[in-house]
Amino acid sequence: MKVEVSDLYEKLKDDLFRFARSIARHGQEANDLVQDAMIKSLNEPELLSLPEYKQRAWFFRVMKNRLIDDRRKEQRLTQWEEDLDFPIQQMGVSHLEITDLLRHLPQDLSDLIFKRYWLGLSSQEIGGQLGVPASTVRYKLHLAIKRLRTILEEEI
Repeated sequence: MKVEVSDLYEKLKDDLFRFARSIARHGQEANDLVQDAMIKSLNEPELLSLPEYKQRAWFFRVMKNRLIDDRRKEQRLTQWEEDLDFPIQQMGVSHLEITDLLRHLPQDLSDLIFKRYWLGLSSQEIGGQLGVPASTVRYKLHLAIKRLRTILEEEI
C-alpha cells in the first residue's frame, strides 16, 4: 500500500503544492499542509480507489479544512493574549512601581508576569519552560493581572 500512496503523491504533488501555496501565508505553512494531508491519506485506504479528480479534490478539501482549523486556533490564542494585556502605560504606573506591586503576588504568579511582560514570552513558551499547558499559564496570568488590578485600585 505504501507504494501506491507514494505513487499517488508523485502524481499529485505539483497540484497539491500549488494549491497549498495559494492558500497559505508562506512556504513552510504550505509544506505543512501538504505533509498533513499526505499523513491523513495513509489512513484512508478507499482514497486510492477513487478517480484522480476526486483524489485531488479530497486533498484540497483536507488542506483547506486544516488551514481553517489553524486560523481559528490562532484567532482564539490571539484573543486570549489580547485579553491578558496589562496596559501599564495607560494606568500611569512606572516599571519601578509595577516591580514593587509584583512583591504582593505569590512568587509563581510574579514570575509569570515577569516572563510574559518583561521578557515577552508567549504563554506557549512559558508553558514549555514550566512543563505546564499554555492554557494553565494563561489562566494564572489572568489571576495575577486581576490581583494586580485590585491592588492598584485600592492604592488609587
